[in-house]
Amino acid sequence: MHRLLASVVALGALGFALKAQQAAPEARQTDDEKLRIILDVTRVNILFTVTDRRGRFVTDLARADFEVVESKRSQKVLEFAAESDLPLRIGILVDTSNSVRDRFRFIQEAAIEFLNSVVRPRYDKALVVSFDTTAELVADLTDNPEKMAGSIRQLRPGGGTSLYDAVYYACRDKLMQEQPRHKYRRAMIIISDGDDNQSRVSRDQALEMAQKADAVIYTISTNISRIETDGDKVLKYFAAETGGLALFPFKVQDLAQSFENIANELRHQYNIFYRPEPLKTDGQYQAVDLKVKGRKDLVVRARKGYYAPRL
Repeated sequence: MHRLLASVVALGALGFALKAQQAAPEARQTDDEKLRIILDVTRVNILFTVTDRRGRFVTDLARADFEVVESKRSQKVLEFAAESDLPLRIGILVDTSNSVRDRFRFIQEAAIEFLNSVVRPRYDKALVVSFDTTAELVADLTDNPEKMAGSIRQLRPGGGTSLYDAVYYACRDKLMQEQPRHKYRRAMIIISDGDDNQSRVSRDQALEMAQKADAVIYTISTNISRIETDGDKVLKYFAAETGGLALFPFKVQDLAQSFENIANELRHQYNIFYRPEPLKTDGQYQAVDLKVKGRKDLVVRARKGYYAPRL
């Protein structure tokens, strides 16, 4: 299935409209071919957050405090850093389907305020993807908050929901292209009810692409019913698997606080590099467990694994 969508878009207009999928088969490039150079590495980096049981950030830990386990073997940490200042590459994915119509104006303004407070000109960059029946890039990677704000204000709700397509393409065609990977912190913020009904890729194909892009996913649910839906479960799944956070503001007025929580987290993270032993080169998913030694009172949020290079 993931090969069916291996080519996108005529890049020539104002962005990549994620609905163009009629390229000739012989001109298509498979996902594996596009990713091979990017994934040809012999070390893994994991960006993660540590909090106490009350959700307060813990920022005074050292390399010796952590243990990384892969394939039931403890791994040797090569590099460690408290990363508060890495350049950000952020994807804002805004649900523009009919299901968010009554909250849409507030969603727009909260997203704009987040970008204004987080994106530092000439240092950080963000992109905006809207998704309803199809997904579309409405603002390419830029450090210009005014340009992003203008793009967000022009969005209008209507249609179905293609959340998985939006995640897949934003990761593959944009966030993954920012190289070298360890020089940037990639985050994706999804504002949606999570109820996908239009995508051509599956939930797990979208997640796989996010994992290959080293993107941490933060989700903000637009469901204010206080009753958990299947869409809420999808949002929690994306966040948990990538080391992000799922937020559920039950009033539209709480959206701004959700964005502020994400902004704070992006400035309170650690980064670990290690060389897997044994080194796998089969292109398969490798589960990783990262924990603080002897500290059951602390919570580590990190991605749960990575895709090995295929050599």
